[in-house]
Amino acid sequence: MKIEDIDRVLSAIQRSCGLDEFVVIGSLSALGISGEDLPPRMTQSTDIDAYPERNPARAQELSKAFGEDSAFHQEHGYYFDAVSPDLPTLPEGWQTRMVRQVLACGVKVKYLEPNDCAVSKYARSEPKDREWIRAGIEAGILSLPMIDYRMRETLFIDAAEQRKATACLAEDKIWFASLRVRGL
Repeated sequence: MKIEDIDRVLSAIQRSCGLDEFVVIGSLSALGISGEDLPPRMTQSTDIDAYPERNPARAQELSKAFGEDSAFHQEHGYYFDAVSPDLPTLPEGWQTRMVRQVLACGVKVKYLEPNDCAVSKYARSEPKDREWIRAGIEAGILSLPMIDYRMRETLFIDAAEQRKATACLAEDKIWFASLRVRGL
């Protein structure tokens, strides 16, 4: 995915219902920092996890016209995936670190800062999330010390989620150290 793809779906939504401010979370939030130099693994997603900033409750309504299996999805191969601002596990202060961008169509977008997104991905710890994190670490987009610090400022859903996230972060610290030892 590219910024142009996000522009295409959000401009279609803007034309359809007038909404022009969105928050993008999940894998594609990395596009907010640099759409051209990102590792492919960080932009592989075909769903744009987002919600209207001023009216998050309308996100589900948008999924009908622009979501999975919609005509838009069938035509373009990607879709708007309605999410709630309460969905991800995020560190304290994430709202103040969001990356702002105005798309070519004039829609204003806020993206999760990549290290905040990584905290959320560690909380889920699914294989595709771990791949996204490792690609970002290898590319120098994500910072393990920053993620570690922000995890300490995160209110996890429960102790099990926190243990899982912390264990995965510890594994990635060892993995990254082994890359540096081998000179990769």
